[in-house]
Amino acid sequence: MVWIDFLLASTILVITAMQLARYGDVIALRTRLGGMFIGTLLLAGATSLPELLTSINAFGLGVPNLAAGNMFGSNMFNMFMLAVLDLTNQNVRILRQVAMKHALTAGLAILLISMAVFFIQINLEWRLGWVGVDSLLLMTVYLGGIRLLQRNNPPPPISQEPLDPSVPALWKAILGFVFATLILVLVAPALVASSAVIAETTGLGTGFVGLVLVGLVTSLPELVTTIAAVRLGAYDLAVGNLFGSNIFNMFGLGLADLFLTTDRFLGVIDPAFAIAGMLGLILTILGLIGNLARLERRLWVIEIDALLLILVYFGGLWVLYSMGVGT
Repeated sequence: MVWIDFLLASTILVITAMQLARYGDVIALRTRLGGMFIGTLLLAGATSLPELLTSINAFGLGVPNLAAGNMFGSNMFNMFMLAVLDLTNQNVRILRQVAMKHALTAGLAILLISMAVFFIQINLEWRLGWVGVDSLLLMTVYLGGIRLLQRNNPPPPISQEPLDPSVPALWKAILGFVFATLILVLVAPALVASSAVIAETTGLGTGFVGLVLVGLVTSLPELVTTIAAVRLGAYDLAVGNLFGSNIFNMFGLGLADLFLTTDRFLGVIDPAFAIAGMLGLILTILGLIGNLARLERRLWVIEIDALLLILVYFGGLWVLYSMGVGT
């Protein structure tokens, strides 16, 4: 029964998040924002909203490790999806085409993940009110980084060409965006509750279930949205969504602390999650190198950099399982 509850909640969450991304795309068209901007900010934030809401609900059930595993596991899976892009597009080197545009985005993701790992290790006890200073620093760097991205990637000149009549009006897109967000808020507690029961019955622990199972489910909207964007030739949107989601996940790590009034979020999770954070960091660095490198060699149907992402992802999951992280 618990698996049925989990699959049902997961299905609703993924479908709703896809609609959230769709309405975000309409808002981008109607407001004339560029693919880089909307992919890194609005779309990444929309598809990462399930991770944030799931983590917040995990606090109510007393399973902060599931919340942390969800965020770090999503980071790892997002970079794994860069390899999926390579496998699903044999004729176009997508990452090479958008390399320089997203180098800054990837760099910001690396900075934020590094900060999160550092704060987990040093266990900084300072607070402002009930919120940890470490969480406030993560949010501050995120906001400063987004401002930097805006300044370095201004929206393109407003096009005078009329939009396709089939594109919904802006007010409909905003209303749909808000309604989809509301559904996510309602379904997230069911996903967390069923995940906690699965963790208990399987003996895997809430942290590992968060890393693998919940992290994968909450990242499926990114996967679907990214593949759809690539098929439309919107490569900026696709790659920006993945790197941008890693940025937003680390922002969410700090933001979630606002909802944990009893303690510091980064202080109550298992310190071993720094390993999961490091794996996400390594994968993000590999993704950045893969974007910037001028390698064009393939092993059968896959690029070497994409193969490395796949090997490190699954190897990392094995290491985490072997070490019992989050159990």
